[in-house]
Amino acid sequence: MAKRIADRLADIEPFRVVEVLTRAKQLEQQGRDIVHMAAGEPDFTTAEPIVRAAQQALSRGETQYSPAAGIPQLRQALSEYYRSDYGLEIAPERIMITPGASGALMLLAGLLVNPGEGMLMTDPGYPCNRHFLRLVEGQGQLVPVGPEQRYQLDAELAAQHWRENTCGVMVASPANPSGEILSAQQLSALHQLCEQRGGHLIVDEIYHGLSFGEAAPSVLSITDEAFVINSFSKYFGMTGWRLGWLVAPEWAVPHLEKLAQNLFISMSTMAQYGALAAFTPECRQILDARRDEFARRRDFLYPALCDLGFDIPHCPAGAFYLYAGIEKFSDNSQQFCLELLEKHGIAITPGADFGQYAADRHVRFAYTTSMAQLEKAVARLRKLYA
Repeated sequence: MAKRIADRLADIEPFRVVEVLTRAKQLEQQGRDIVHMAAGEPDFTTAEPIVRAAQQALSRGETQYSPAAGIPQLRQALSEYYRSDYGLEIAPERIMITPGASGALMLLAGLLVNPGEGMLMTDPGYPCNRHFLRLVEGQGQLVPVGPEQRYQLDAELAAQHWRENTCGVMVASPANPSGEILSAQQLSALHQLCEQRGGHLIVDEIYHGLSFGEAAPSVLSITDEAFVINSFSKYFGMTGWRLGWLVAPEWAVPHLEKLAQNLFISMSTMAQYGALAAFTPECRQILDARRDEFARRRDFLYPALCDLGFDIPHCPAGAFYLYAGIEKFSDNSQQFCLELLEKHGIAITPGADFGQYAADRHVRFAYTTSMAQLEKAVARLRKLYA
């Protein structure tokens, strides 16, 4: 007999990039040489100062639960980070440490979305956003965006797509999968729209620190009423530590703490003590050098893919992705990615992982592997398409 499961599971799609990674590892175990360009995970191991700080915390016996909002020292360190890097005064009491950015997304879904309500978000966009909303019986209201909008949702588009049950807007800057950035003017207009419509504005800033040129502006420079999601996974290179943070308006913090107490109890205490070292000059020098290496990889891969016929109208300003049109080669991105992996040893992500709009005609390349590996991938692609 089939076992009964909740109806919501039918609306939560698999994370296809994980399936790609699983298959790629299976092929490697069979002796195949695979170039990994699918995962949004820096290939660098966590910086030594962070590892050392966590080891010292373990040696001191820092293994108990932490407060639900995080250890005070880390909330203070983040407050000082906003002061030094952004010129902003963000009270540490407004900052909550979360189990990855995913924990912040879950808290905000529980705080802001009633059953039957929805939030506007881009299509394509990070797939888990809409799934967190579905978990609380809400919905991701997907707005198709393409290169003409730089794959971003601005206030004009949001106003056009606002519905009676819309409770807010969720955007990302820099964005996944496109790497595109929202300007301060665009963020301000989105804030004004949400204020006028009685909605909330959530901005995913987890790729801040990975901008190549002018730094991405934070919505916190515009308003204290927006919600900001961030993470130690991308710029700070702590993916497996599962640590993120959330900046919220003052009124929201007690409610978020209540949710966190029930959903998570606390984050990894050892990871939090390790993260304290992420803000030291020694560590920042390492992290900035890694950001510069990502820029070097982008500057190699972007023109190489364009020369081969992949359609990438704009060179992305941040993150570590290239969202590429494949009209010259295929109208089925999942089949295209499968053949590249199985026959040619290149792992990339199909557009279907990020939504529905033009998904069959797009793929995402992640330049989260070494230059030598990127050069190998381009050489293989040239044999196929040059």
